[in-house]
Amino acid sequence: MNDYRILVVDDEEDLCEILKFNLENEGYMVDTANSAEEALKMDIGSYNLLLLDVMMGEISGFKMANILKKDKKTATVPIIFITAKDTENDTVTGFNLGADDYISKPFSLREVVARVKAVIRRTSTNEVEKQVEQISYQSLTLDITKKKVIIDNSEVTLTKKEFEILSLLLQNKGRVFSREDILARVWSDEVYVLDRTIDVNITRLRKKIDIYGKCIVTRLGYGYCFETE
Repeated sequence: MNDYRILVVDDEEDLCEILKFNLENEGYMVDTANSAEEALKMDIGSYNLLLLDVMMGEISGFKMANILKKDKKTATVPIIFITAKDTENDTVTGFNLGADDYISKPFSLREVVARVKAVIRRTSTNEVEKQVEQISYQSLTLDITKKKVIIDNSEVTLTKKEFEILSLLLQNKGRVFSREDILARVWSDEVYVLDRTIDVNITRLRKKIDIYGKCIVTRLGYGYCFETE
C-alpha cells in the first residue's frame, strides 16, 4: 500500500464507488464527495490528486477548480477532469484552469488507473524536485536546481539521463528501483526504450562518479539502488 490520497468528486454516487473500489485496489487511499459544495468543506490540500467531474450542480468542476487554483493551500493539488463533455473548447478550458489530464466518459477503468498513476508519478517527482535543491553524500553533491554534480569540489559532467538516474537513486538511498521503475521515471516521454539502455547508462555513471560508483549496487533480479553502507 502507498500513502497517496485521492479525492473523487462526482454527483454520480455509483461512479464514485466504482472508482473508489478500483483505485483502492491499486493501493491508494480514496475519499469521495458527491458535489463541489461537499468537497470544498474537506481538507483538499491534504490530497495528492483530485478526480473532478465537470457537470455538477450549482458549482461545476471548472468553477471548483478555479476556486482551488486561487487558494495557496490547494493551488498545487493535481486535477484530472472526468466528464461527458468532449468538445475541444471544454478540453482547452480544463487545461487552461491548470488540469493535469482530461478523461471523457465513457471510459475504461484501466484507462483511469493508468492516467492516475501517470499524473501522480509526474507530479510527485516534480514535488520532490521543488522541495530539495541539493542532495549530498560525503563529498558527492548533486545540485537539483543547477543540474550539476560535484565531487571533492570538482564538477563531474553527466548526460541528462545519467543525472536523472543519479538524482533518483540518491534521493531514495537504499531503495531498490527496477528497470521498469527507472524507465517510467527517467524515460517517461520516450515511446520505446530497451532495458539494456538503462544498464549502459548505469555503467557509464558508475565510472564518472569514481569512488561513489560502488554505491550504485545491482540487486540481481530486482534492479538498482544507492547504498551508503
